[in-house]
Order: sequence, then C-alpha cells, then structure tokens
Amino acid sequence: MPATETPGSATGPDAAGIDPKLLEILVCPVTKQALTYDRMAQELVSEKAGLAFPIREGVPIMLVEEARRLDEDPAGVASQGSEGIAS
Repeated sequence: MPATETPGSATGPDAAGIDPKLLEILVCPVTKQALTYDRMAQELVSEKAGLAFPIREGVPIMLVEEARRLDEDPAGVASQGSEGIAS
C-alpha cells in the first residue's frame, strides 16, 4: 500500500512527525478497533466506523466531531478513487 500503512509498519517518526508507537496504541474512539494511517491525506481511518480522523501538525485529532465521514470527499482534495471504502 503506497499511501496507506498499518500502525507500527515503520520505525521512528515519519515525515509528519507521527510516532509509530503512538499509531500502535491509538484506536477508533467509536469502535475501539485499530486505525489505518493514510499518509497522503494525513488521516487515521476507521473503516468500520466510516470515519477519518485528521492529523494536524503531527497531532492526531481523535474527536468524532472533527472526523470526516468516509462517504464524503476530503475538503479541498480531489477524489483519487479511494480503495476499500464502501459507499
């Protein structure tokens, strides 16, 4: 997966300063399941909840009120044919 990683698949902070150890312990606040890191969109994605939580200045924002629904296009980003997202 070029733009998407599972937590813990890298060592050390990535370009945005996200610590892989942090990604390993973060879970979806709705489902309590693991999240998928989307490096291109700078989001943590919960497929089961249908939400994408933004990462701002290297800090994951894990508030449902701040999350983007997966059935919506990201604000200001052209649709790139997201894989695995149910309509």
